[in-house]
Amino acid sequence: MNRRTAEYWINKLQLATHIEGGAFREIYRSPVMAPLSALPGGFGGDRNFCTSIYFLLQQHQFSAFHKIKSDEVWHFYYGDALIVYEIDQQGKLIEHRLGCDPDNNETFQCVIAAGNWFAARLAPGGEYTLAGCTVSPGFDFTDFELGTQKELLTAYPGHAQLIKELTI
Repeated sequence: MNRRTAEYWINKLQLATHIEGGAFREIYRSPVMAPLSALPGGFGGDRNFCTSIYFLLQQHQFSAFHKIKSDEVWHFYYGDALIVYEIDQQGKLIEHRLGCDPDNNETFQCVIAAGNWFAARLAPGGEYTLAGCTVSPGFDFTDFELGTQKELLTAYPGHAQLIKELTI
């Protein structure tokens, strides 16, 4: 069987353009709600227990630095290796390499902690990656913050080159 193309997956999975870059479609939103009183501070209302999306990045695209108020688990499904960059609360840069080659330090999943800045792009030489993202408590756009280059450069000057490359 020939390798599937990015266009195949975009059409087959009915993916749409995502605000942070790439293409996505929500595939699950738990009907069970967590009340605001049960959530950590910072949430503005009740949240679904869990949400999940398909997410596809192509060679010329990136997922811009952003953060959310929940933990996010990234899952590798198909294609080429993806690097997810995470800046933790202390300013440490962590590089997660998603893919199917453990001999090349690739894993099928990684977790981005709530409140950490993160961005993603293909590993050098890749054409595209099909991944999934699961968020708990569930994703809500009111919990989403897209980082500005100025803000991130001020906070993390040691990561200036990466921030310049992965902000909109």
